[in-house]
Amino acid sequence: MYDLIIIGAGIAGQTAAIYSARKRMNFILLTKELGGQFLESGEVLNYPGIIKTTGAEFKLIMDKQLEFNKVKAKEGEEVKKIEKIKGGFRVFSNKNTHEAKTLIIATGARPRKLNVLGEKEFARKGVTYCSVCDGPLFSGMDIAVVGGGNSALEAVDFTKDIAQRIYLINKGKEFNAHEYLIERVESYKNVKIIMEADTKEILGDRFVTGLIYEKDGREHTLNLQGVIIEIGRIPNTDFLKGFLELDEHNHIQIDCQGRTSMEGIFAAGDCASGHEYQYVISAGQGCIALLKAARYLANKKI
Repeated sequence: MYDLIIIGAGIAGQTAAIYSARKRMNFILLTKELGGQFLESGEVLNYPGIIKTTGAEFKLIMDKQLEFNKVKAKEGEEVKKIEKIKGGFRVFSNKNTHEAKTLIIATGARPRKLNVLGEKEFARKGVTYCSVCDGPLFSGMDIAVVGGGNSALEAVDFTKDIAQRIYLINKGKEFNAHEYLIERVESYKNVKIIMEADTKEILGDRFVTGLIYEKDGREHTLNLQGVIIEIGRIPNTDFLKGFLELDEHNHIQIDCQGRTSMEGIFAAGDCASGHEYQYVISAGQGCIALLKAARYLANKKI
């Protein structure tokens, strides 16, 4: 039985693994794929200590740090189920079964997709799911923000002084967002709000060049250079339903110490409650979860 199993290897899981290795803990790192949101991000300009990088370059830095600390992830192991056993937990992946005294879950979240033509083709070529991460790339450009919730309106608010013109495309008849955000966005002179509009296709050559939406039975084309899709994120927690307490959006409920509803299980990063989806937050939560898991193990020995 391991002291610890870390499930997920984005920045939260990798941070926990680095700290685990430095504490000489008996642990394993299980993941479907190494990298998490590193594989999705374009430019990264807001991580403390790194002036400018990309998701791919950041992943290479973390790969070297994992190697330096002799951490080797068990890739290709997607966890399907967890059960409580005497003295700890049993973890079932698509390949193996493992046991540990404590767990850290850092399985991340995935953007909710529009599933329209051009979306996949132009991902990271003008299509993004993170305004904070990639908004600065659209300086002086015309862009569209797709969505009608808080995250979409926050994306408009964040990019209003970056982009030249913003088209806010909402499929619904009204916004599902805080009133103050709605009032703020409606006051911006460089924002055009298009309600009851269904995005049909993202156009491009090498990069995004436009967007087609349907309204009142007619198709309309916008010429623009970027599309920010903010229609929500889906936490990778399906395998935990009925086992841990999840919030209304299926994120794992945690307290300020990273503890979940079950003693001995901690969570960190985009799969956990908080909904901010920032590298620096995920790294911090990964560190906290590991330190508290180590203290939990020490107290059990006492």
